[in-house]
This record gives sequence, C-alpha cells and structure tokens, in this order.
Amino acid sequence: MGAQFQHDHIVHFYHLHALDWVDVVNALKADPKKTAALSDNVSDAPWGGTVYFKQVAERLQTFVNSGQLGPFTNGYWGHPAYKLPPEANLMAAAHYIEALRLQAKTARMHAVFGAKNPHLQSLAIGGVTCVRDLTPDRIAEFKYLWQQTQDFIEKVYIPDLLAVASFYKDWGAIGGTSNFLAWGEFPQSDKEPESLLMPRGVIMKRNLKGVQMAKQQEVTEHVAHSWYKGDKARHPFKGETDPQHGDYNTKGKYSWFKAPRYDGEPCEVGPLARVLVAYAKGDKATQTVVNKTLADLGIPVTALFSTLGRTAARGLETVVIGQAMDGWVNELVVNLKNGNDKTYTPWKMRDGMGYGLNDVPRGSLGHWVQIEKGKIKNYQYVVPSTWNLCPRDEKGKMGPVEESLIGTPIADPKRPLEVLRTVHSFDPCIACGVHVIDPDSNQVYKIRVT
Repeated sequence: MGAQFQHDHIVHFYHLHALDWVDVVNALKADPKKTAALSDNVSDAPWGGTVYFKQVAERLQTFVNSGQLGPFTNGYWGHPAYKLPPEANLMAAAHYIEALRLQAKTARMHAVFGAKNPHLQSLAIGGVTCVRDLTPDRIAEFKYLWQQTQDFIEKVYIPDLLAVASFYKDWGAIGGTSNFLAWGEFPQSDKEPESLLMPRGVIMKRNLKGVQMAKQQEVTEHVAHSWYKGDKARHPFKGETDPQHGDYNTKGKYSWFKAPRYDGEPCEVGPLARVLVAYAKGDKATQTVVNKTLADLGIPVTALFSTLGRTAARGLETVVIGQAMDGWVNELVVNLKNGNDKTYTPWKMRDGMGYGLNDVPRGSLGHWVQIEKGKIKNYQYVVPSTWNLCPRDEKGKMGPVEESLIGTPIADPKRPLEVLRTVHSFDPCIACGVHVIDPDSNQVYKIRVT
C-alpha cells in the first residue's frame, strides 16, 4: 500500500500535473550553466551539471524540431499564466525524464509483494498470497527499491515542489473547497481507527479546530442530477444503481456520477483531506512537514485550502508514508524471525451487512455490502472521484471540483490552462466512478461465469 502511494504520487506530480506549471518549450531558452547552478541550489539530485542539462536541452530541441513533441504534445506552451524562468523549466523537464525512470523502479517495488502494478494480484479474502515472497532476498530487494524511491522523494520531488510553488504563491488562494473527509489508512495495530497512521476524520467549513471522527452512517448518495432512476438520497446500504440516460441538462440530470454527501454536505477527499485531518488531529510527522513547508514558502496555513495546498499535500504525505515504510519492513523482518509468517485466515461467507473504509492515493474509498442466503444481495462503493467530481444534489449544493473552479482567473478562455491546474490537482479518474451500459438497450451488462 505504501509503494502504491509513492508510485501514484510521483507519477501524478511529474507526469500528470507538472506541465500545468512548467513550460517545456520555454526551457529551450535556458542557459545550461545557470540551470546547473539552480539545481545545485534547490535539490540534492544525483545528476546535474552543465553538460547534463545541455544534453537534456538538446533532446527537447530534437522533439521540437521534429514537430512531434511526444509526451509533451498538446500543451499550452507560451501561455501567459506560466511563470517559471527558462532555467527552472529546464530543470523541471529534466526531472520529468528522471521520474519516468524512477517510477518504473517504484512499480517493481509495488509488485514484490503485490505481484503486479497496478491492480494487486496477491490479495485474497482472508489475507494475501505472497507468502513465498517473504524471504530475505525479496525483502532486501523491496527495501533497496524503497530507499531509492524515498531518496528521490526527499531530495528531488519535495525540492521541485517548493521551487515551483515559490513562483505560484497566488495559487494559495485559488481552487479551494470547504469540507474535507478522510476514512484514513495504514492501521498500526488491530485497533482501528485509533491506530491509523493517516487518521480518520471530517473537517467542515475549513474549521481545523473542529475536526471530528468520520462516521460511515452519515454518508448518502444523491441522484437528482445523475442519470439514474429515482430522486431520493440513500445510504449505500440501501443504494440503487439503476441507469436512466437522458439529455444533458444542468438544471436536470447531467452526470453519470452520483452525488455523495456527508451529513448532507459535499466533501473533498484525497491527499489534502488526509493531510488536513492529520494536521488538525496533531499528528507530529504531518505537522512537522507542513509547518516547514509553510515557513519555507512564507505562506499562512489558510493557503492549504487551495490548488497549491492540494498539490503540496500530495508530496508531503508521500514523505510521511515513505518514512513509516522503513519501520514496517523492519517489523516484518522481526515477525518472520519469530516464526510469525501467517498471511491468510480461512474465511466463509455468511449472511449479514458490512462495510469497509480505507483511503487510497486518490482519496476516501468506502464499500458497503449486504449478503443474503450466501450470496451478495447488494453491493455499493463510493470511490474518491465520485466524491470529488460529483454533480449537484437536489438542494443545488456543488461538488468539490465544481466549487473549486468558481472565481478562477482565466488569461485566455480558448486555452484554459488555469482550469486544468485545479482539475488535475484532484487526480481525477472518471473510469473509477461510472458504470458501463449498452447504449441501445440502456442495460447494464451482466456476465455469468461458470
């Protein structure tokens, strides 16, 4: 799970979000010598120097001269909202390339105990099936890859984050939302949620002092503006997923997403929500990295409620989780030496109702199931992007992404780079929250496996 967070967050910052802030084409105007000096000043990257950055610039120039920018295609290069000087753009472009190499190693780490990345193959009801990988060699391999990844996070990712943020401090007042929910993740003992590394909680109206324990019974899903039958808000235990597509009408139904609400209110989920809840609850590790970042940038804690804060939080929790992983690996080694290598408990389905709450890189994930006569009668899950990208409810309350875009300054309406900055900061995944139907019959596909 820790490797999943590290991999997702590195990929998101460098390959899904950084180019909202970095003008790659402008990097061609950089002086490689000045770029090398900048890099030495802001990070402890293991690569650099004038020759190195000159080679990166030459590679970028080859892309541009060919008329095919490869991974840098479709950017709003030259947009007036870009603020980084050429040298900073060249440094960031170089680190973009290095992050491509690094994330491949982090994916290998994720696969040591998970079998593959993404979509773990070692999970089974009752435990995990990676017992044969609990060997000194495999654990050593995992720890070696973890050390490389953690070094990159602390010596390159975070310095890059701070360097870019220093030019975009005004974004500490843009793209914010009001309410935040975290189910929490990484239990440190059998006592849950009390032992969660990233704690469970809910913050309403940005009141950090009023953080409360989050309760699953307060969750409802609304469909007044969603392409599903009905108009009543339901708790997931009583949830229905009965598609009914219609015209796109913002005053009527306009989205395949349902609209989750906590105690009737929309909530942002994800790294910012987790960091805010941990910070508000007094978690020392989180408070240390957050306070240092605020001090380094010279911005107030209120700047966290923003696109800038959301982007920073993703990096900061990567540090906290990564540092905790070292202890988890050592704990695993001690347990194995003591003969505690049990990875699976036999399990039998029985009638009842239950729920599972956890946090994944994109945010809070909840599962609710009802089992009757040995079979699943109803199963509903509310994923992070459903929380963040949901439509309005019957009372007209906006979802987090919609709320966050209100008041965003747009320099060029035909090239809305500023909108992308905020939307991308949520790390949206539409595929995680919609359902596939047959456009002719309007039926959900049903597949029977025998």
